Amino acid sequence: MKRRIIFISILFYVFSMLSGALFAETQRFQELLEAANSGDAVAQSLVGFCYNYGKGVKQSYTEAVKWYRKSAEQGDANAQFSLALMYQDGKGVSQSNTEAVKWFRESAEQGDADAQYGLALMYQDGKGVTQNYTEAVKWYRKSAEQGDADAQYSLAFMYQDGKGVKQSNTEAVKWFRKSAEQGNADAQYSLAYIYYYGKGVEQNRREAARWFHKSAEQGNAKAQSSLGVMYNLGDGVIQNYEDAYFWFTLATTIGLSESDLSKTLLELRNETEKQFLFQPGKVESIKARAQKWLDDKGL
Repeated sequence: MKRRIIFISILFYVFSMLSGALFAETQRFQELLEAANSGDAVAQSLVGFCYNYGKGVKQSYTEAVKWYRKSAEQGDANAQFSLALMYQDGKGVSQSNTEAVKWFRESAEQGDADAQYGLALMYQDGKGVTQNYTEAVKWYRKSAEQGDADAQYSLAFMYQDGKGVKQSNTEAVKWFRKSAEQGNADAQYSLAYIYYYGKGVEQNRREAARWFHKSAEQGNAKAQSSLGVMYNLGDGVIQNYEDAYFWFTLATTIGLSESDLSKTLLELRNETEKQFLFQPGKVESIKARAQKWLDDKGL
């Protein structure tokens, strides 16, 4: 969805440039509104976007729904997807999973990857439609084959758990990898876990550490704690207590509470800290390093 918003924002900018100069958003909005009132489906969808995100006009979910609907009823796949989201979130309209499914389907059947993913989620969770893992897999696959990283990640889990499809660690690895290579932090964590335990691939702790690291660098707390363990034990990496404590610190700062940590993890973290008992200022130095990492990431 974020990708779509960025694309439409760029499109909004480009349309302004094509008219000869970079107009103010308000001026461009008026031009779009004129075209939308003339029945142009693309313009109607863009006007809906403008109202939805307050681009060139005061934000109004009700108006956004109005214009998305006009465009959607003309068959615009982008508008159909956006209208589905409005129903799903109850923005500008009464929340309705049934209506969300209806519009996700309209868009998905035209080949929209985001809508295919959205429809798959509805089938998996049984929202607005009878739960059906087979249908979920069908739509995840359509989206995944178009390169949607979230769909690839979800499809991998369906293969891993054998939901709606024959269980296959090999297929799970295939789709986790595709998603991970696109930068999906959760997929990177899952792929690392698979390499660590050798499920569907030959066990490879170095490869596990590599993928845990990629995920950890994106702020995945579970990957950070796993990396902390590996550095503490020298498992798949050269043993380094400073790095171990650094990743443990980030994990508990970003997303893992004390209660989330198993007894083993707590013991390892505390054991790591004991390595610095006779190094005054070392713990504070590592914590400062962790804080700088957080600041640099904007977390």
